[in-house]
Amino acid sequence: MSKRDLIPQAKRWVIKIGSALLTNDGRGLDTDAIAGWVKQMAELRLQGIELVLVSSGAVAAGMRRLGWNSRPTEIHQLQAAAAVGQMSLIQTYETEFQRYGLLTAQVLLDHDDLSSRQRYLNARSTLKALVSLNVVAVINENDTVVTDEIRFGDNDTLGALVANLIEADLLVILTDQQGMYDSDPRNNPKAKLLSEIAADDVRLEQMAGGTGGALGRGGMITKVRAARVAARSGADTVIIGGRIENALLRIAAGENLGTFLWAEQQPQAARKRWLSGQLQTRGTLVLDDGAVRVLREQGKSLLPVGVRDVRGDFTRGDMVICADSEGREVARGLVNYHADEARKIIGKPSSHIAEILGYQEDNELIHRDNLVLS
Repeated sequence: MSKRDLIPQAKRWVIKIGSALLTNDGRGLDTDAIAGWVKQMAELRLQGIELVLVSSGAVAAGMRRLGWNSRPTEIHQLQAAAAVGQMSLIQTYETEFQRYGLLTAQVLLDHDDLSSRQRYLNARSTLKALVSLNVVAVINENDTVVTDEIRFGDNDTLGALVANLIEADLLVILTDQQGMYDSDPRNNPKAKLLSEIAADDVRLEQMAGGTGGALGRGGMITKVRAARVAARSGADTVIIGGRIENALLRIAAGENLGTFLWAEQQPQAARKRWLSGQLQTRGTLVLDDGAVRVLREQGKSLLPVGVRDVRGDFTRGDMVICADSEGREVARGLVNYHADEARKIIGKPSSHIAEILGYQEDNELIHRDNLVLS
């Protein structure tokens, strides 16, 4: 059985489109190409596939609209170009998706949003809500406010982080190459296209050596690293040429196109392994005997009603220990409420949370997907 047989089974995709494709190598937004990708994505939605789109191109599009022929070096000029380009980029997507009756949403993220656990969970909740509403989220790095040097190729990593964020099954990276080769095809006419290989294969670093063009500085090496980041949550990755006719539909149908980098772990197993490796904890929830049995025997979420005491000072998204009445660790997981909020709702049914706090983030103190038994 080929590992590629996993692709048609993937029901939640993150699709990343690079700057070189979107701007036709810097000549302005390629609206015809965008229309083609949107048409394919609309068809994927009809097939029951959930989609989140990570789109580069804002800075390059802005440079074109401003009449700049070369990339400026001053950070504020780059930020201004991003602001100008983002308008036309989102307007184009909105217009094209509307043709198929699909709503879109603009989401701007930066790495701080994904390194802060509280902001990470907020972004996760928003994106999952959009997916459940059949809205196509169009995500880009928030280039207008970042202070680090803007890197056009960085959205490969962002796409992988979004795959982790929404627990996607598949990350699809559309690029200006047919896929990944065993050596640089620009220098080696005998280079062979890789069909499938494990994302963690040690040979990939050497195969992907070198950088891309002016618009995508990271080149293939950032795509390999992105595939490895995506694999942490069990997501597989496809690197494929965006100019291949109906590339998205054809890989969904199981056709052997591009390069498939498969994750070693299934999504749930990979997530549990990640959780179990988080050693730093911020507090403890003391459970009653019923809650202990539910966690151990039924694998369910931890509800406020089953908690007797809250110890420590933690915030939403922190790792906490779940202990029995004797102080023995039962499990650990990412908590959905601040310690002060948790103290107010423990011992109460989840239906009372909104009344007690004035709002309700979640029904659970810790969702089972964010919980690992000790």
